[in-house]
Amino acid sequence: MTNEVIQDWTDSTVLLKFGEHADVRYKVYRDGDKLFQEIRDPDDTPIHTLELPPGLAMETRSYEVLLRYVLLEVAAGEFRR
Repeated sequence: MTNEVIQDWTDSTVLLKFGEHADVRYKVYRDGDKLFQEIRDPDDTPIHTLELPPGLAMETRSYEVLLRYVLLEVAAGEFRR
């Protein structure tokens, strides 16, 4: 199957808890009937790939909000310094 890019790689600085932040890159794509948000470090190391619920196509700002929640819940521990 071919991937359809919904939103190409976007650089983002995401505020985490207690004033910490994470610099990440993310993209949103469709693979067949499934929609994904892939998150990586700026050096292209994978952090997390989230399968989005069917039919969940959002505006760019909404993907940014989703990105923050994913990092807080799934990957925030990797960014603690």
